[in-house]
Amino acid sequence: MSSALQTAPAPTDPAADEGSPPRPGGRTRLWGALAGGGLTCVVLCLAGILARTYPFGPVTRNIVDLGQQYLPYHAHWRRFLLGDADGDLFVNWHSGFGSNFLGDLGTYLSSPFDLMVVLFPADRIELALYVITAAKITAAGAAMTVLLLTLRRGPWPVAAVLGAAYALSGWTFSYGATVPMWLDGLLAFPLLCLVGEWARRGRRPVLGPLVVALAWTANFYTAYMATLGAAVFLAVRLLTADEGARRRLAGLLRASRSVLIGIGLAAPLVAVIFFATRVADPTPPTAFAAAAWTDVFARLLPATSSVATPALYIGTAALALALTLPFNTAVPRRERLAWTAAVVLVALSLQWEPTHLLWHAGASPNGIPYRQTFVLCGLLVLAGWLSTARGLPRLPAPAGGAVLLAALALAARDSVDIDRRTFPALGAAAALAVLAAACAVLASRRAAGRLLPVLAVALLVAAQAGEAAVTGARIEREQLSKVSWAPRLGPWHDEVAAAVARADDWPKRRTDPGETPGGNDVLITGGQGADYYSSLTSRVYSQTVSALGFGSYAKGRHPVTLDSPVADAIFSVGARIRSTPTAPVREDALPEADVTTVERTVPPLVTVHPGPVDTLRYGDSAFANQELALGADVYDLPAGGRRTADGKTVTLTGSCPAGSDVWFWAPDHTGTATLDGRPPAHFDGKPPSVRAPMQSLGAVPPSGAVRVVVHAAKTAEPALPAEPVACLVQDRLDRAVQRLTATGATDVRVSGRTLTAELPSGSTGTAVIAAPRITGWRCAAGDAEPAPAARRLGLLAVPLGSGADSVTCVFQPPGLRLGGAAGATALLALAGVWWLHRRGSSARRQEFTDRAPEPRSAGIGAD
Repeated sequence: MSSALQTAPAPTDPAADEGSPPRPGGRTRLWGALAGGGLTCVVLCLAGILARTYPFGPVTRNIVDLGQQYLPYHAHWRRFLLGDADGDLFVNWHSGFGSNFLGDLGTYLSSPFDLMVVLFPADRIELALYVITAAKITAAGAAMTVLLLTLRRGPWPVAAVLGAAYALSGWTFSYGATVPMWLDGLLAFPLLCLVGEWARRGRRPVLGPLVVALAWTANFYTAYMATLGAAVFLAVRLLTADEGARRRLAGLLRASRSVLIGIGLAAPLVAVIFFATRVADPTPPTAFAAAAWTDVFARLLPATSSVATPALYIGTAALALALTLPFNTAVPRRERLAWTAAVVLVALSLQWEPTHLLWHAGASPNGIPYRQTFVLCGLLVLAGWLSTARGLPRLPAPAGGAVLLAALALAARDSVDIDRRTFPALGAAAALAVLAAACAVLASRRAAGRLLPVLAVALLVAAQAGEAAVTGARIEREQLSKVSWAPRLGPWHDEVAAAVARADDWPKRRTDPGETPGGNDVLITGGQGADYYSSLTSRVYSQTVSALGFGSYAKGRHPVTLDSPVADAIFSVGARIRSTPTAPVREDALPEADVTTVERTVPPLVTVHPGPVDTLRYGDSAFANQELALGADVYDLPAGGRRTADGKTVTLTGSCPAGSDVWFWAPDHTGTATLDGRPPAHFDGKPPSVRAPMQSLGAVPPSGAVRVVVHAAKTAEPALPAEPVACLVQDRLDRAVQRLTATGATDVRVSGRTLTAELPSGSTGTAVIAAPRITGWRCAAGDAEPAPAARRLGLLAVPLGSGADSVTCVFQPPGLRLGGAAGATALLALAGVWWLHRRGSSARRQEFTDRAPEPRSAGIGAD
């Protein structure tokens, strides 16, 4: 170890060192990988301990999408893998009244690490998700360590520290740890760089495409970014290699072949995601605004946090090593200049809109604008390794790096991202790094045995680990204070799940778990509800339920449940769970609630409506839209309605049948609506992000007078539609339900992606399935040939023609056939590569055998 930590000698001939360096043995890489992964895991856990977040404390980790997407999806994935889900690989009947599960699988659950969820009991899904997250981050640290040791021989303890620095970057703490699917890109970057290195050297022609396929299957979005980053890595390696143009071109072609075959192998899943994205509910376009450079520099420092700036922190010690590279004369000039240019150009590409769009596949993302930052973190770590792998940099490199670090800190001092812990953590880490360097210098100048080298490594580990733990803990606390969060899973979810299990009668009817403390919780509690949050939420589903008065978050991509007897009749929700928290929901406590079940008589999942598939269109009134979908008039608008405005208050008056139910709908309203004599109902519309659902305000008094007072919480006047109030007449709804039940399906069977319904003999008109007409459904009436399903007001419909006794619908995710063809072609290409490689290897072995001298046989009588 001591020899590995000596200062670097000045090269006598820099050009001679530009070829491929000797590679360390497999044992060295193994030790490095174990140390890098182990250090990463320990520091990650230490950050959780300091933040007191689960599983090391009582505080929830379930912020934003972690609690509303990844946790529920992993709960569903476990249920699916164990054969206990409503649906199959293609259809998820729990969410969104029937959604494309294969698309969601490829978006959120296709990483091999996600299979670990089956190792945990159902009530430990949070722990399973944390272990999966930690495993991905740990693997990224190990993979980067292997890449560093493959790139250049050097001290494996230092490589392990730098591998951990990459895996525990600011990007990981700020984004990756709460968006676990992106962590597959963090792991993919060093792996794809290894693929490029294998291609350059003409090695592992079959394993390379398989690694690419695995990366693109695990998460194609960040794998795309990692592929661009690996292309930068390969370009630098080819430019700095002491090889002829022909060998460089051959290496480039081999790398391209690996990438193309690998992406082809992943095509069956990637194509499904691509086609699902095309029909997903679009989010409003986002204009990219480059962050101020002072804030960019600040994000290189510890304990900084923001979603609007690139999270570039890799640790003070690792950053200092990277900053010495431009001044390190022990590194060949061409290599030094190429890697420095690569880091600078990639940094600039983060701030320029055309390259920003290139990094994000042509679309500026909503929310976090610097999702590709992990690539730049990796390049900084590579630069740090190249500057120190030969030994500690000699002067003036450390001085130059220190000056650059001080200049960055000085430029960032006024950034809004700087925290009170930033400069103390920076100073402490810098001091420990200087002490580590001093021990290494002393160890190189005297026969100090193993004490000084071990002390140097220990100080370096302390600098990196302590600073990273403080940074991670600070970011976790900051996120909980600034963004929405969901409480941990607890008694509330357990009670709802038990109530759902008792009431469940799928597919005769749906059971909606109702409002629970998180989002997408139907995937945790079971049931078949409207709640659905995905990047692939279809446009038709979002628009349909919005037109019917449902609420939504995430700019329409997260429709939520609607507790309405009319909506329940439309979607065959015969059992609805209602729950009310018994105490305020806290971030550090398990939530509890009082849970009740409401049973309703509803039509079957498949109903028959008169006439052919029509061209009905939803209008501007949710009440009228519900009547269209139901096929009956069940609401009365207040007679003699008047509207009086007084500042932030609007008073609505009129008259309705006594005993009818007053409903209020104003999706953009933030504030309250109050029916005389009743408590206020609260609305939280925040267009375009949040739409408030319609709510019941109470029963019309015997006088028939309706007076609703609407108060805006923020705006000058409440944002109200033309028809915000309607009165539901229950008798009319009951008659409509009876009619739809009498003419609807007598038996409904659902087997995964196949739905079959038996209808009354000779049924005519249009069969309507209470599911959104997402792309991919094919249906047939009776014995007719299956055809793309029709649509009636956003729902799945089947024309019955002259008469039919049954309907059958089958779902196949769009893009699966095309992706399967591409995958089969790529598999044939991979087989061809394997055959050519085997043939070439056999020929080389034969040539070597032919050239080898024949052994001289001992003749008779020989000694």
